[in-house]
Amino acid sequence: MNTISLPDWRAGGHYFSHEGRTIFFRDDGPRDAPALLLIHGFPTASWDWAVLWAALASRFRTIGLDMLGFGWSAKPRDHDYRIADQADLQEALLRRLDIDACDVLAHDYGDTVAQELLARRVEARDARPAIRSACFLNGGLFPETHRAAFVQKLLASPAGGLVARLTGRRALARNLRRIFGPGTPPDAEHLDGFWTLIDHDGGRAVLPRLIRYVEERRTHRERWVGALRNTRTPLKLICGASDPISGAHMAQRYHELVPAADVTLLEGIGHYPQVEAPIDVERAYLRFRDRVGG
Repeated sequence: MNTISLPDWRAGGHYFSHEGRTIFFRDDGPRDAPALLLIHGFPTASWDWAVLWAALASRFRTIGLDMLGFGWSAKPRDHDYRIADQADLQEALLRRLDIDACDVLAHDYGDTVAQELLARRVEARDARPAIRSACFLNGGLFPETHRAAFVQKLLASPAGGLVARLTGRRALARNLRRIFGPGTPPDAEHLDGFWTLIDHDGGRAVLPRLIRYVEERRTHRERWVGALRNTRTPLKLICGASDPISGAHMAQRYHELVPAADVTLLEGIGHYPQVEAPIDVERAYLRFRDRVGG
């Protein structure tokens, strides 16, 4: 699979205004196909999906945005960046595109946003847009299994602002190599692209605010884990086993807590399976979709 370059990714996107702030998004694929919402992780943006995008867009109407504080979207320095706000943003885009139902594929921070979306639909089963299925990649679905990277702990500390200012492309590369699989390190194109997305429009300044989602996971654990346990929506986990943050140990917890857990474990793959093993992710995801319909 070939990655869509970052300049081409941006050129193929669109913008809309949400609560007075500019949001970047992509919307590709057949308009009469089932809608697939892709939700990215921290600290990057929707370009995380660029390797998989063309394959998914050949089958689905494939939609993804840069959440507030990420990528090409606005990065207000005085915003609280609550997960609920990011879920509102996803719903606003779907309504704008006149999409009444979608499937969700999420990663990392995006997993938590997807849990919030599911929780709303457990509480109000007629909520719209409806979610037909949800698939998670590596992320902190359960706060008790989340093993934060050292840099995440620093960003969440009182020194977070200083750490963010001192972080550069070299430090990013070093930290990402620690969470990718041993045989699938990030290449220069991805490292350059990730850094560009983080640093754009002074993005480093908001990293300490964005990282507060880790504490939110603890605060809202019962609601968000309860969404996984109580939803009627078909669920799937595709997990890079070698991820030190949310790898095989998180998948084991998923088996313990989620009824009829459907898990694909990718041995030797780290925190970014959609980048490290896109063919395996695509195959596992399409098998899931073929099984549940759509």
